[in-house]
Amino acid sequence: MAQAELAHGGHEEHQTTTGLSHKKLLMWAFLGSDCMFFGSLIATYLVYKNRSLGGPLPEDVFDILTTSTSTFVLLMSSMSMVLAYSALTRGNMNGFRIWLLSTCIMGATFLGFQVFEFNEFVNHEVHFECSHLEDLTKFERTFADRCDGTVDEVFIEHAGLTPRTNLFGTTFFVLTGFHGGHVTLGVIWLLAMFFYSLRKGGITPAKHEEVDLAALYWHFVDIVWIIIFTVIYLFGVFPGF
Repeated sequence: MAQAELAHGGHEEHQTTTGLSHKKLLMWAFLGSDCMFFGSLIATYLVYKNRSLGGPLPEDVFDILTTSTSTFVLLMSSMSMVLAYSALTRGNMNGFRIWLLSTCIMGATFLGFQVFEFNEFVNHEVHFECSHLEDLTKFERTFADRCDGTVDEVFIEHAGLTPRTNLFGTTFFVLTGFHGGHVTLGVIWLLAMFFYSLRKGGITPAKHEEVDLAALYWHFVDIVWIIIFTVIYLFGVFPGF
């Protein structure tokens, strides 16, 4: 009986006709609705892509190296979540706590990258020299009228991106902001489980359905970001990608 409970997270008496527990069935239903939610936000971004009347645009503000680093951190957090769940099912509580805390740290690091990125976008500046106008993007060239023929002039113009700047800013901040909110919720959830596991009988190898649900949510958040990174960032900077 103990082995059967271990195999089913100790909740086999609550299984539905689908073979899933009520909690897991509700989680899958929630993730399905969240798929439609993010799908609508991504579709809205794509519908209004290239319809902004003015800049800045993706190629003006995106830093693919920084975003790639934050994406790698988030993907590694998904791996550490798998290792945490694996350690728990093997009865290694110390390993479970270490990997779970690592997941929280990497999730918080991703959020730190996002805050940094948003701050850079809001305070974005255009630096240009009148002698190198050919190296500017289409949006940056709109400031070229500052040049009066003196080739050694250097200008710095504030060209921050906010949700009110243009359609790109509105759709981008709404989409990535909601994703950041989901990551924040996930980090709080995982931290709560970490402290709950310190209580006697809180989380055990035979009672781990809560961890299973949190893992499903965390992997979903990672998958959504992979789509956002590809569609918004890569396609935004490399149109022929």
